[in-house]
Amino acid sequence: MEVINYHPKYKQNFIDLNTAWIKDNFGLLEKEDIETFQNIEKEIANGAMIFFALQDDLVLATCMTKQISDDVWEICKLAADGRYKGQGAGSSVFRKCMDYAIANNAKKLFILSNSKLKPALHIYQKYGFQEITLDDYEYIRGDIAFEYIVKPHPYEN
Repeated sequence: MEVINYHPKYKQNFIDLNTAWIKDNFGLLEKEDIETFQNIEKEIANGAMIFFALQDDLVLATCMTKQISDDVWEICKLAADGRYKGQGAGSSVFRKCMDYAIANNAKKLFILSNSKLKPALHIYQKYGFQEITLDDYEYIRGDIAFEYIVKPHPYEN
């Protein structure tokens, strides 16, 4: 398995995996989902990144990270092909999103999710995200949020 940065060749895989995952778990896409899918190139041009876990040119999982304020980045649209569970593809693309955001000066990482998504919640906790409370969860399906505070390198002030 290899993890690669966004390539237009896999754009439809990103849309299809996320659409299937959202519809399977929640029944419908929301306005914000459709806006994301319609503006992928614009998001990438503005500094966002999508990662794909591939095996023999087959997309196993995908995840996106994008800047939402000066030093806060969101990790979103984590989706995996259910036929390949347990291969670490979801964790791999998620970790790449974290690394990318941190390399681009993120001081805080943010995730909006749903409490019934136990495998995703496990990934968030595995990488040190802490649950936070929000006044507005943005999506109808959003009922839980997490943040990760980036620790400064020990040699930095």
